[in-house]
Amino acid sequence: MSAEKPFAASRFPEAIKRLEPFSGRFDAFRLNGQGCDVYFASYPAGTEIEPHRHDTDNHGLVTRGELILMMDGRETRVPAGSWYHVPAGRRHAARFEEDTDEIELWFAE
Repeated sequence: MSAEKPFAASRFPEAIKRLEPFSGRFDAFRLNGQGCDVYFASYPAGTEIEPHRHDTDNHGLVTRGELILMMDGRETRVPAGSWYHVPAGRRHAARFEEDTDEIELWFAE
C-alpha cells in the first residue's frame, strides 16, 4: 500500500483486512482464488485511473460511493449497490468523485 496516503479500507470487516494487501493503481485486500482473484478495493475521492486493459474478465460491485466508468466512448455512473462488467481486453478508464469501495472479481480468461 502506498506510504504517502493511508489505506481507506476501514469499512471492510476485520477478516477482510487480514487478507494480502494489494497496491497498484488502487489499494485493496486480495483474496487469491483458482481462476478468479477477488479485490476489496478503496478509491479516495479524486482518484483517476488512466485508460488501460486487463487480461482478465472483470465484474465488480460498488459497495459505497460511485464509480464513473469510461468504456466504448461512453461514461457510465455506477452507484453503490450496482454491478458493472469490463470484458477482458477492453480499453477503459475510471474516476471517483467521492470515496468509493468496491468488491472486484477478476476472472482468468
